Amino acid sequence: MSPPASHLLIKRARHAAGLTQQELAALAGTTQSAIARLERADADPRISTLTRVLAACRQELELVATVERPERDDASQLRERLALSPAERLAAFTLAHRNLVELVDGARRRA
Repeated sequence: MSPPASHLLIKRARHAAGLTQQELAALAGTTQSAIARLERADADPRISTLTRVLAACRQELELVATVERPERDDASQLRERLALSPAERLAAFTLAHRNLVELVDGARRRA
């Protein structure tokens, strides 16, 4: 099960603390409109912001890193790639490269 999204964490913490958005904003050192934005589904706060807002609700953010096992191991992926012709491998590489460039460009635009 995946953890709740940040907007739900903030909203649930605020409700559990019995706070309005205005009260939470005052405790967190921000504005009511900023709290409203953080409670929207498209919110993507920094961890420091999330920690500060949850602390104002007397809650603590706990981050836990886990390593997930891949569905396929490296050997099976290698066998699949070796079964491709050189042209097919080149086409797969070209597509992967294009996707990576688009991902990096998107990240740079958002930074």
